[in-house]
Amino acid sequence: MRETTAGDGVIRQRQRLKIPALYAIVIHMTNTPNSTSVLSVRVNPDERAILEAAAAEAHTSLSDFMRRKSLEAAEVEMLNRSIVTIPAKDWEAFEAWVDRPAEAIPALAELARRRPSWEQ
Repeated sequence: MRETTAGDGVIRQRQRLKIPALYAIVIHMTNTPNSTSVLSVRVNPDERAILEAAAAEAHTSLSDFMRRKSLEAAEVEMLNRSIVTIPAKDWEAFEAWVDRPAEAIPALAELARRRPSWEQ
């Protein structure tokens, strides 16, 4: 739904249609693989033993395991937010992306036609 109404009209329109306010966040991460920094975490001996065992099961170093799992948890945390921010400089690009026509993706259409495996 494109909102062209200003002020209270938009709020009334959302309430009538029961559409929540939508926001988005853009996180810009620079890809600089040669640039790293140290992050220190304090854990008790039992916690360290669990982390070391998990890293061994994943066939990776404790450092790489901690980095990977910390990033996964951070991404989930960011994606679960209900209010996000888009910098003003990126707003027009975001609106252009939202307003562009939907693309037909045959594989998604086929997937939508399938009966879910839990119902079979």
